[in-house]
Amino acid sequence: MTPPRIVLVDDHALCRNGLSDLLTHRGGMEVVAALSEPEAVIRCLREHQPDLVVLDLRMPQGDGLSLLRRLRAEGIETPALILTMSDSETDLSAALRAGVRGYLLKDMEPEDVIAAIGHAARGELTVAPAMTLKLAQLLQSGSKGNDRRGLLASLTERERQILDHLALGESNKTIARALDISHDTVKLHVRHILAKLNLSSRVEAAVFAVEARAAGAR
Repeated sequence: MTPPRIVLVDDHALCRNGLSDLLTHRGGMEVVAALSEPEAVIRCLREHQPDLVVLDLRMPQGDGLSLLRRLRAEGIETPALILTMSDSETDLSAALRAGVRGYLLKDMEPEDVIAAIGHAARGELTVAPAMTLKLAQLLQSGSKGNDRRGLLASLTERERQILDHLALGESNKTIARALDISHDTVKLHVRHILAKLNLSSRVEAAVFAVEARAAGAR
């Protein structure tokens, strides 16, 4: 199996180099580059097209989410994961709205960080255990007053199928292969699902699907 290819973005050289060593020597991943300059990040992602970019949230030359929004505006669709010291619900919410694949904390155990980055690089969704309660609270506040049954009833059969795959943390490419449809078709359906469920990201959609199933709304 080809090792996941990762780009690290952090303004602290110690963090970049330490995480690079961990992912390479203990995680069996390929760290394509460890960078801090936004322009260098953009050039690197265009040239190498890695499986995942890991972004710090707070950096002197601009926060990770601003950089992520710039990447998307320039047509760079590399999946992104936030690795930060911030356990703020506000930051988590902003990251989810920006469409990140995961949100991890720098005080997690190294092996847990390695495992989570590996999962994200393979197309799965991942959130630091310490943030799961805050994620649940965000979802509850975001869907307050909404009836899950009514929201789910608004989805087409194909959208329900894709939502089930999102709940498994699968990437668009994996879903496309499983359902024998194009990658672009999956992306379009995901946008429609998020709009109909009044959600901001794939992570929220996955959690919504799991909670709906647990509540018997499926």
